[in-house]
Formats: sequence, structure tokens, C-alpha cells
Amino acid sequence: MDVTAPEGIDVERVGTWLAEHIDGAEPPFTYYLIAGGHSNLTFKVTDANGVARVLRRPPLGHVLATAHDMGREHRIIAALGPTTVPVAPALGYCDDSDVNGAPFYVMGFVDGYVLRDANTVRRALDEAARRIAAEDLVDVLAQIHAVDPDEVGLGELGRREGYIERQLKRWYSQWEKSKTRELPAIDDVYHHLMDRIPPQVGTSIVHGDYRLDNCMVSGDGRIAAVLDWEICTLGDAMADVGLLMVYWTGPKDGEGGLASTATAVEGFPDRSDLLERYAKVSGRDVADVDFYTAFAYWKLACIVEGVYARYVAGAMGSGREGFEMFKLQVERCAAMAAEIVGRGS
Repeated sequence: MDVTAPEGIDVERVGTWLAEHIDGAEPPFTYYLIAGGHSNLTFKVTDANGVARVLRRPPLGHVLATAHDMGREHRIIAALGPTTVPVAPALGYCDDSDVNGAPFYVMGFVDGYVLRDANTVRRALDEAARRIAAEDLVDVLAQIHAVDPDEVGLGELGRREGYIERQLKRWYSQWEKSKTRELPAIDDVYHHLMDRIPPQVGTSIVHGDYRLDNCMVSGDGRIAAVLDWEICTLGDAMADVGLLMVYWTGPKDGEGGLASTATAVEGFPDRSDLLERYAKVSGRDVADVDFYTAFAYWKLACIVEGVYARYVAGAMGSGREGFEMFKLQVERCAAMAAEIVGRGS
């Protein structure tokens, strides 16, 4: 009999499914919530032999299945498994919601660190390993973008052309629906970017949320696995690069970025170093990186406004403590996008 069951796990039914569908899985199983919140829930599952695996399922109370498509995420890591892109092994997918209230998938457990703050970085990596982690982060991104979607069976993952235009229209529409106030910078940047979309060079797999803390990092600094493929699609590779520029703040970068305390630790390179390395290892022209960085800031502002609007409407509980930070983040991202496009005018 399974012995522990955090919320989101039907002990009896999930345990039976694991024993029947995952090679070598031996009951009883114990479950530990690794990551929760409003994104997909991630559980470490340990069997009777001490073998650890990972189970991913949608958040509790989710409404739109398309927003948390477990089959899609499983399909992506299964397709990338044989490539040079480091991903956790895809072990099984359950599309029967009767088993656990929602579809879920199981992947191999990858040991390593998730580097979200300076203290974790200093404990996990010495200065030499920090340099390796940054360089490998870039090299892996180039590897993702080098994968031929058709060759790995992901050719139908999304529409190929016009990625940035579609994204701009989608998120501007979302902004219009969810905005809690007028913010002229959002409108101004939208129109500026729509008028200046660079030509899309080829079609690549786009991770959509690529950053250091969406990876497992080994003790020597190598990227052990890229995580969180839930919004991966096909499109313009430079969108991932622009987003990485937003999320990365090196020790000498100062203002800009989203002020990551993890990557600001000594031993990490700066934003410009990452961009230079990406250009070198990928062979891509990065001259338009400012456009993609502005787009990334603008898109984040639209996304976070949606979160803030749900707080304002009371959809995330009655507690108001701390939710004003979302409003400030929206305004900061909008201001950064406006500053970047202003420099290029």
C-alpha cells in the first residue's frame, strides 16, 4: 500500500498505474511535492527499491486543459531524448483522468540543483563551475534551436511562420481583456514592435521560458536537464535569446534584466558574454537582439498583468499581502521595453 499522498495524488489509483505501466516501478510508493503553485505540479515518486522518478500533473482546480497539456509536454521530452538536448527520460503518459483527476506523465529523476538564488549557487557551484554553467546554458539553447523538428517528430508542434506577429497579437489581446489600468507604454511598444518585426530566419523549436532556474545543473556546472517544456512550440529562435537576456543579470550588468540574484554571483559572465557565445556556437545573426529583448519584457508585462488581475478580482484568495509586487513588475517590464525601443528609434 502506498504510504504518503500529498494533495494532487490519488494514492491507490496512481500507485496501481505506476506498477502496471512504468518498467521496474515497485510499490509501495512515496510522494514528495517538488514544485507547486499555479503551474504544473511536480512530484518526486520513490518506489520500494528506492528508485526515484518524477510525476507531473496540472495544477489543482485548473480549467483549460490546453493550458496544461501533459501529453504535449511528454511528447516533447520523448522526442528530444535521443538528441543532444539534455532532458529527463520520458517513462510514461496517462491520459485517463479517472486515475488521478487529470492526465499526468512520468519521467526519470535527474539529480542536480535548481539555481534560484545566490545562496544555492554558492553552496552548489564553485566559481569555475559557475562559468561552465553559463556557457553550457547557452550551448544547450543553441542545441535546442539546431534540432530539426521534422526529424524528431515535432513538425506539427505549432505553426512555423509569423511567430512574433502572432505572439504580439495574442498577448495584446490578453492585455486588453485583463488590464486593470491604462499603461500607455504597453500600447506604444506594441505598435512599435509590430512595425519592425525582423524577418524570421528558419523555424526552430522555441522553449518559451528558457532560463537558468528552469534547468537542473550538476555539481560540475553542466546542464543535466532542461525542464518546463509546457509552452514549447515552433517559431523564431531569437525569442528565446531575448528572454534569456531579460532573465540574466551578470555580476557587472547592473540595471536591466529581472535582477536575478542567482546569476549576479561572482564567477558568472555578464549578459553580453552570453550573447556573444550564442552567436558563436549557433552561427546566428544576433544584431536584432534588442527587438527580441524588448518583446520579451513587453510579453512578460502582459502575462504578469493577467496574474495581477486575478488577484485584484479575488480569484487567488482573499489575502492581499504581497500581490502589489505583480503590479510593480508589470510597470517595470513595460518601462524596460519602452526604454529599449526608445534607444532604437
